[in-house]
Amino acid sequence: MAYVDGFVVPVPKKNLDAYREVSNKCGAIWREHGALEFRECIADDVKPGKLTSFPQSVNLEADETVAFSWIVYESRARRDEINDKVMKDPRMADMMKPENMPFDGKRMIYGGFEMLVDL
Repeated sequence: MAYVDGFVVPVPKKNLDAYREVSNKCGAIWREHGALEFRECIADDVKPGKLTSFPQSVNLEADETVAFSWIVYESRARRDEINDKVMKDPRMADMMKPENMPFDGKRMIYGGFEMLVDL
């Protein structure tokens, strides 16, 4: 089964255009190196919860929204190979600098997941 990297990120609303631009560039690079899918979604219906929620997970501030993203790979091994290539790709260097990110990377939640169901 496929392997998925998932992300939840707080994005300042004023930076949505910049976030989209960076995401398009990153998505093209990931796909070029072998990722099967690269998806970026912006919150539309994510209310704060009593115990947990997307907004609470990233300590969302009033002027921010939540981005929910994922990248699909053939396998964990391919994910590791692709991410290694992506991180070494010179086109990523400027985008990876914290001062150039259109979001607070310290509040990004991410991880790798084995696919359980794929219908």
